This record gives sequence, C-alpha cells and structure tokens, in this order.
Amino acid sequence: MNEVNGKAVVITGASRGIGASAAREFAAAGAKVVLAARTATQIQDIADEITRAGGSAVAMACDVSRYRDVESVVSRCVDEFGGIDVMINNAGVIEPIGHLATSEPEAWAHAADINYKGVYFGLRAAIPVMQGSGGGIILNISSGAAHRAMEGWSHYCSAKAAAKMLTEAADLECAKDGIRVMGLSPGTIATEMQVLIKASGLNPVSQLDPSVHADPSRPAKALIWMCSQDAASFAGQELSLRDEDTCKRMGLG
Repeated sequence: MNEVNGKAVVITGASRGIGASAAREFAAAGAKVVLAARTATQIQDIADEITRAGGSAVAMACDVSRYRDVESVVSRCVDEFGGIDVMINNAGVIEPIGHLATSEPEAWAHAADINYKGVYFGLRAAIPVMQGSGGGIILNISSGAAHRAMEGWSHYCSAKAAAKMLTEAADLECAKDGIRVMGLSPGTIATEMQVLIKASGLNPVSQLDPSVHADPSRPAKALIWMCSQDAASFAGQELSLRDEDTCKRMGLG
C-alpha cells in the first residue's frame, strides 16, 4: 500500500460501487484522488468524506462517453496534484439489458460508448501526460463478459471484449515509455449493477443469490496491489479475481 502513497490517481465511475470503494481505499493508503462521475453531488460527498478524514480528494463531473470531459478530468488532476500517476477506467453501465432484435439503437450505442470508448478516452487523455512525466499505471476494469456472450448483454460483452484488446494494444505501445497497462476482471460484485441484472431475469447471472457477490472493497484492494512493483510482471494482462492463485498473490485470500 505504501507504493501509492502520495500518488495522483484518477478514478472514473467513482460515485458508487467499485469506483467509490477504490477512491476510499486509495485515499486511505495516502493517494491523492480525483473522483469522476456523471453525478456530481455523489462524488462530491465522497470527496468531502475523504477530506474530512485527512485525505486529499477532488470531485469533477464527467461523462466518459465524451472525450473532452475525460481530458478535462486528467487536466484537473495535473493542476491539483502536479501530474497523474494512476488512471483507473472503471465507469461502466449494464443497461439497457435486452435482446438485440428489440434493442433501441441509440441507447445500445450509448452504452457501448461508455463501456468501450470511455476506456479509449481514458487511455488517450492519460498516456501523453504519463509519457511526458516518465511513466504511470493505467488500470481498466474488465469482466468475465469479455470472454463469454451473455443473453441480453450484447453491448456489454462486445464492449468489454474490445476494451480488453485496448489494454493489450496500449501495453504493446506504451511499455517502452514506462507505462504499465493492466485489466482487472472483478467477478460479481455487490453493486447497483447487480440489482439491475437481477431485475432483468435474463441469463444465469440474474439467477445468482445476492449473497455470492463480493464486497466492492475486494476489487478496490486488488487495484492498489496492481500498482505495486510485485504486479509489474503482469503488465498487459487481465487479472481475474475468480482465480485463487491470483487472489493469494494479491493477499486477498
């Protein structure tokens, strides 16, 4: 955890779930965090909570489907904290859940923009700054859906698969600049997304008992470990919290 102390970290989708938990965990470990999400009031509340606890945090409204929003968040991090050491592309949506044949094209495309282009925009905004400062770490939240089609999730599965390849492509291009790019597949986590999945009634994930979903603090702690030197050998790869050996390596049990 000491390896993130004093580091400047941007987290998208930070208003709840994994993003909110990551903001708290990184701040508790001494990082300076920029929380980005579409809902400004929620991230401001979390930033205020972190500040009251003695940490450093700022909040900024951001729609990751718009590049200028993401670019502005990275610029804010540089202005506030002198640079950007870690970029966490976490923002994602599962709605609209439904079959391709009856999907609403604009809503489907917007979800894909968030889940796929949002990762690209995060990479595009952070990489030049990191190149100029000698390196950094970019962590993209992936999913088992990147590897397996699920009924009703065509936009989510295809976007996550594309984002996985973006992780590999970015690592291929940027490793020489001291930039480590990795993916994290967290498994099923107890977030609002699981509530929506449950309500849909589609595919086996919606049939899972809520008790099997892990707490968001688990992937948040994994993200901190991924910033350590111990994780350097996994650059360009996607790590899964369903893998017991990986979790043991991370100290998660």
